[in-house]
Amino acid sequence: MQLKPLFTFLSALAKHNDRPWFQERKATYDQLRAQFVEDAEFWARELAKIDPVLAGPEGRTSIFRIYRDVRFSKNKDPYKTHFSVYFTAGAGKEVDSPGYYLQLGPNGNTMVAGGLYQPDKAQLAAIRQEIDYNADELKALLAAPDFQRYFGSMGGDKLKKSPASYPIEHPDIELLKHKSFVAAHQMPDADVLNHEDFRAHVLEVFRAMVPFCQFLRGAIS
Repeated sequence: MQLKPLFTFLSALAKHNDRPWFQERKATYDQLRAQFVEDAEFWARELAKIDPVLAGPEGRTSIFRIYRDVRFSKNKDPYKTHFSVYFTAGAGKEVDSPGYYLQLGPNGNTMVAGGLYQPDKAQLAAIRQEIDYNADELKALLAAPDFQRYFGSMGGDKLKKSPASYPIEHPDIELLKHKSFVAAHQMPDADVLNHEDFRAHVLEVFRAMVPFCQFLRGAIS
């Protein structure tokens, strides 16, 4: 993908976020999106080799539309100012499953991330139970050198108090407080635009996240 033309287009879109401007440049957008789809197909193929469940019949690649859903938003801008894609396996339209996410855009909006964002009630209970039973495995993979290099720690919203059924004295209460289980690698624009091989770098970051996603997937399966 040609990153500089993409960032130029998205930066201009942020300043002229309206339908007439976008329609006049729809051919440029279509060309840039086609390049992004090509890269997404590459990441999907390579991810399937290192996380084989993605190669199965439930594996899917979701390339998100640039059009915003503004029905319930105060921000009525019609277009997103980034490209994004999600790779996962299992679950369905209403319930998600652990996976790998890339958001690509200027002004610090590039992020390589993954895990499970806002699991449903049953998933959340299952993950907390797995942490209760098997926290050492999670702590070990969070402490792995590659995970530390790119993510530092597990992110995601947390409860202020201990969740029901788990005492505040629980040795792993801070892990159990999580309501989302995610890891995110933020990239400044300069790092994206000046990277020798951005596509390979994204795959390397995804690779560091595989044990984390597999732990979460095992917990809810």
